[in-house]
Amino acid sequence: MKKRRHEKILELIERYPIDTQEELLRLLRAEGFDVTQATVSRDIKELRLLKTLSPDGKYRYAPAKDELKENAGKFYSLFADSAVSVDVARNIVCVKCSTGMANAVCAAMDTLRWEDVVGTLAGDDTIFILTRNEEAAARLAAKLKNMIG
Repeated sequence: MKKRRHEKILELIERYPIDTQEELLRLLRAEGFDVTQATVSRDIKELRLLKTLSPDGKYRYAPAKDELKENAGKFYSLFADSAVSVDVARNIVCVKCSTGMANAVCAAMDTLRWEDVVGTLAGDDTIFILTRNEEAAARLAAKLKNMIG
């Protein structure tokens, strides 16, 4: 539920010029999320949202883009250095990594909040990535295969 709510918050702040927690709370409730002010406040902190000046001179919430770019860079570098193979079975992508590296790669991947990824599970040298459907798994597997160094 929290992941879905975080995804919705990111979607809402991209779509609307939201400048207060109250406005975000109202929009989340309109989208069917039963949340409190305290929950919205925690979500803003966890997502590390910033108030930025928009072109119209008003402040609005925005994701910390530099952090997302930094996380993506870390993931791509770690993945290229650690991943050995990628395979797919229905809506699950399996990534084999060097021994001891799967947890680190998976943790870095989770920071990217990919839309089609439902969840991940990592062991010592294997990552399972559950996707929303078979097509999403095929796309993700192809993308990850191209990244193996």
